[in-house]
Amino acid sequence: MIGIFDSGIGGLTVVREFMQHLPGYDIIYFGDTARTPYGSKSPETVVEYARQNTEFLLERGAKIIVMACNTASSVATEALMQGYDVPVFEVVTPAVELAVQATRYGRIGVIGTRATINSGIYEKKILQIAPKARVYSRACPLFVPLVEEGWIKKPETAMIVKKYLFPLKVRRIDTLILGCTHYPLLKETIQRKIGKQVRVIDSSVAITRKVREFLDRHSDLDRSLSQNRVHRFFVSDVTPQFEKTAMELLKTRIRLELIRQ
Repeated sequence: MIGIFDSGIGGLTVVREFMQHLPGYDIIYFGDTARTPYGSKSPETVVEYARQNTEFLLERGAKIIVMACNTASSVATEALMQGYDVPVFEVVTPAVELAVQATRYGRIGVIGTRATINSGIYEKKILQIAPKARVYSRACPLFVPLVEEGWIKKPETAMIVKKYLFPLKVRRIDTLILGCTHYPLLKETIQRKIGKQVRVIDSSVAITRKVREFLDRHSDLDRSLSQNRVHRFFVSDVTPQFEKTAMELLKTRIRLELIRQ
């Protein structure tokens, strides 16, 4: 079973990609909706939440952990890799690799939560691979609550997206990393406001490719994963909007199971 966790609904963009490109694998998902957003929390708190989420998934049979949360990926990766004897995947590195491949002029923009942007993890990893790249980062703290509230198509959201992206647009970036798995739900609006000439990198797509490549190289682990198309969805707080958005995103009816952390 593949275990995936996020601070809320955004990680379902990763689940969607897994269901499309890794069909058949059993998935257990945990959305920490009671404590979202993670982006405004301290690194120490996010690490503790990530540990709790990982242990929850492992107790229910997960053999692979996917942090479908850029905030957790930016501050908790080392703690999880050292603390648990299972493969742990984060969403930052795959997105960086895809962006470096995609950029034409080395002008890369990154948007994410305050915690992710303040960590500097994207800039660090981009410059490790492409030292001559120019990296421009922008925290967009309102995006997560807008998505969690289901305000994806609201005109107010489009105005906020435009305001956040303007400093990156004037920098003439050619590639933009969506440094939060909530953001693909706003991808259409983001693409429209940043300009069609900018390549938008979706971290949910990048992490799915990374896990697929890993399983191709580790056939024993691949064979040990159950493939009965069983998908379970746990949340720490049930909200009608979460259920509605989840069904619209995954194109299927799902049952949310409430668990208190």
